[in-house]
Amino acid sequence: MAGGDVLRSFASPEASPAGLTFDGKYLWNTDIDSDLIYQIDPETGAVLRSFASPSLSPRDMAFDGKYLWHVDPTLDQFYQMDPFTGAVLRNFVTPSTTPIGLTFDGKYLWNADPGTNLIYQIDPETGAVLRSFASPGPETAGLTFDGKYLWSVDAVDILICQVDPFTGAVLRSFASPALSPRGMAFDGKYLWHADPGNDLIYQIAVA
Repeated sequence: MAGGDVLRSFASPEASPAGLTFDGKYLWNTDIDSDLIYQIDPETGAVLRSFASPSLSPRDMAFDGKYLWHVDPTLDQFYQMDPFTGAVLRNFVTPSTTPIGLTFDGKYLWNADPGTNLIYQIDPETGAVLRSFASPGPETAGLTFDGKYLWSVDAVDILICQVDPFTGAVLRSFASPALSPRGMAFDGKYLWHADPGNDLIYQIAVA
């Protein structure tokens, strides 16, 4: 098994899957067309439940151990949400106007913006930008964190990159299986990746 190998895939709940995160048991997926957030069983691909996104254009997601986070490039907002009710607990403005990728590293949020071509480290309590570095590619469309490194996917280069969160250096990369790469998640062992081009969610080997 090599990094980038697709282990399996299943149909996304709707035709435009965008954001993706993992809460320790389930996947969560946003869809741009339906404007819904779905809780998905990663073993079967079955939708367990869904609720309305608070945004106009739902993109990537993150999970902080208790709450879901969600980013909207139309309203330039981050939302913290209750995963049981879908209620918005709070929201604050993004550091730039094209926020797409989002993840959480156990303490901080990370947000990728193709407009500025930067990845931002953000304090989730205040919304303050702590630092930033250049994105690995021209259009980072998804982010996730594996406990040590960031992973990004680029919609132009069609590459998945492992990124050092301290330096921004790309440690390695491999081709995305997606026609239109979007959100990413990490389940403790494997990457997950959303593709609105093929209406699929992939499970991908890291090594």
